[in-house]
Amino acid sequence: MRLRLIAILVLLLAGCASPDGGGDGRIVLRFQSLAWQDDSVRATKELVREWNATHPDVTVRYVQGSWDSVHDQLLTSFEGGEAPDIVHDAADDLADFAHGGYLADLTRLLPARLKAAIPRRSWDTATFEGRVYGVPFLQEPRVLVANATWLRRAGVRIPTPEHPWTWREFRQVTKELSGGGRYGVAWPLKEPVSATLNLSLSAGGRLFHRGPDGKVAIRFEAADEIVPRTVRDQLAADGSAPRTTLGSGGSDTLPGFFGGRYAMVPLGFSYRQQIAQQAPKGFSWQVLPAPAGAGGLTQGVSPQTLSIAQDSPHKKEAAAFLDFLLQPRNMVRLALGDWMLPTGTEALKDPALHTARDGWATGTALAAHLTSAPAQSVRGYPEWKDKVATPAFQEYYSGAIGLDELRRRLERDGNLVLARYQR
Repeated sequence: MRLRLIAILVLLLAGCASPDGGGDGRIVLRFQSLAWQDDSVRATKELVREWNATHPDVTVRYVQGSWDSVHDQLLTSFEGGEAPDIVHDAADDLADFAHGGYLADLTRLLPARLKAAIPRRSWDTATFEGRVYGVPFLQEPRVLVANATWLRRAGVRIPTPEHPWTWREFRQVTKELSGGGRYGVAWPLKEPVSATLNLSLSAGGRLFHRGPDGKVAIRFEAADEIVPRTVRDQLAADGSAPRTTLGSGGSDTLPGFFGGRYAMVPLGFSYRQQIAQQAPKGFSWQVLPAPAGAGGLTQGVSPQTLSIAQDSPHKKEAAAFLDFLLQPRNMVRLALGDWMLPTGTEALKDPALHTARDGWATGTALAAHLTSAPAQSVRGYPEWKDKVATPAFQEYYSGAIGLDELRRRLERDGNLVLARYQR
């Protein structure tokens, strides 16, 4: 009888074993990574293996996620109680998750070393109402990728981070480079909102204005007009940009770029990997800073972030893994794998990020000018972007509506959306 009772107790204990345990007392953390480029996936998995080899009591299990569906997938997993312990996302996707109580406040969980390693302007991208909900670790400026041979033969001034083009000069240069069925620039604007808003910071635009009561209002002011008007003029008035790329993603423009149809393409910094791998033999390209205005080289960015789920029973251990993963040398490995810039001050000093090859030095020179994207902490931004801003900008750039109608939609329709989230 006594043996039967012992056997029953053993079975009960086994049935109550935590699903996030290894069955032998080990803690198992699920880490959902959105790394997708081969080098990036390899670097991330190598770091997970290194952690597991030196931390036998806390095992990290790599789970592959996808940028294409991350928001809906995370929302479903949060609401269903199945969220990974460690969440890889982007800063502009965190606000609603943070306000919804799905992410842990990291303010007191993170070690002092990690807090000090990343500048305040980067922490601001993942801070809501004074609480930190993600660790910003990779970021990318928007740059101009240019056909170096074309620009050299045209004799135009080549901009540098120290002496960039103004938006007016950029428009003039693209006119000079155009003609004979070729264009000075191609704008891939399948996702026009973040590109327009983040670049508009260089012209002094803000669009989102937070009042003393903490509520946000949308105002499309003179500085907010400069970037969209420049693009519209290149498309319509100057003929220096083709309309055919408006619905394209960045990768879609590369065949035309390699084929000599466009002199320049504004792209995220990480696109350099595709260009380096796919460019025809002998094709000479270079990275130029985006144009500057009243705001200098300032750009809004939405860094990649790592968060801890509020429901995770092992927040302390998850924070320790983040501290390991984001040591300066490891942050550099992740940045090189993703062809992006690390946020860490010490990591940015690594010589590998300061070479002229593939434009690394130009991108790194822009790091100090990257700041929180205008919509970073705005609740309701995803809905405003999808339902109001994206169709409005698409119609403006295509010529279907004018600047006054663009302003009316962004302000009137946009403020109605935001009001629902600020009651």
